[in-house]
Amino acid sequence: MTRFGTVSNVAAMGICMRRGFGLGLVIVASAGLALEAGVARADDNDLVLSRLGEVTGSGGVVDVIPDHKAFRALASELGVVMSPKAMSPADTMGYSGFQFSTEFSINTINGNSPYWRAAQGADVTDPAAPKFHDSIPTMGVFVRKGMWLPLPSFEVGAGALKLFDSNMWSLQMFAKFALHEGYDSWPLPSLAVRGSAARLMGTDQIDLTTAAVDVSMSKRFGVQGTWAAEPYAGGNMMWIIPRSEVVDATPNIDATQNPQDIRLNFVFPEQDDIRRIRFFLGMKFRYYLFSLTLEAAHTLAGSTTDVRVESGTRIEVKDEAGSQQTYSASLSMDL
Repeated sequence: MTRFGTVSNVAAMGICMRRGFGLGLVIVASAGLALEAGVARADDNDLVLSRLGEVTGSGGVVDVIPDHKAFRALASELGVVMSPKAMSPADTMGYSGFQFSTEFSINTINGNSPYWRAAQGADVTDPAAPKFHDSIPTMGVFVRKGMWLPLPSFEVGAGALKLFDSNMWSLQMFAKFALHEGYDSWPLPSLAVRGSAARLMGTDQIDLTTAAVDVSMSKRFGVQGTWAAEPYAGGNMMWIIPRSEVVDATPNIDATQNPQDIRLNFVFPEQDDIRRIRFFLGMKFRYYLFSLTLEAAHTLAGSTTDVRVESGTRIEVKDEAGSQQTYSASLSMDL
């Protein structure tokens, strides 16, 4: 009877975990739909990429010259802001583990750089010296679930991240494999690799996809037999893939009233992938089922170059995005 009772309890727990993960995914999907439904007006952090195109004309011919360099740097910094943060130690949740969390971050940007004049709230009275805030906040909801397939010590997760004062948000997913975990009584850290991806939503100005691979290490310590503290650190290689949508250089002119206005629609040249390197350091505190995670991250300045050939001329445009910092806090329930 004891054996059958134990099996029944384990089965019941498995059902609860699956239902909990399913409920978490429903919550994330619902949050995403709510964010999508919120697209109604332009807020301060929304993009107006027409500001990065110069309308020129001579001899009755009107054209738009897109600022290729500004578009690349803007996409680079925006990709960092909307990419997944680590926000967890190297240890996975365990094959029966489940976590639901909320996350808040302050992300620094180089708001006084010319490319941020593409933001709705930027001061464009003097395009040569635009003024925009130096940080933008984000908030997200996420679910994580431990698994034993396709490998032991495996974890998957998904979530949605919203950029404040904007209609933009990103749908995110990630998978982590712990190369070594546990052994809390040994002086050995846990090690893990994680892959993640994010897709920007809520804007018709830019198509932005981010992929990343990170390596992390952590060590768990008990505190008076009640609390657990788990410091962690790691590095991240990020690939940002920006693509321009069709941009109206004169959004205040109705093309139905002036058919010639459609000639001023333009796109930015297709970009080579942008690579950014990020380092992070964090601490997770756990008490019973509840956890608080604090994290700081530093992303190195952009360095990759986009190379293309136009009319037989080789053009090289370097990513001029500056270094960025991210400060995050997460509250979670670990089941």
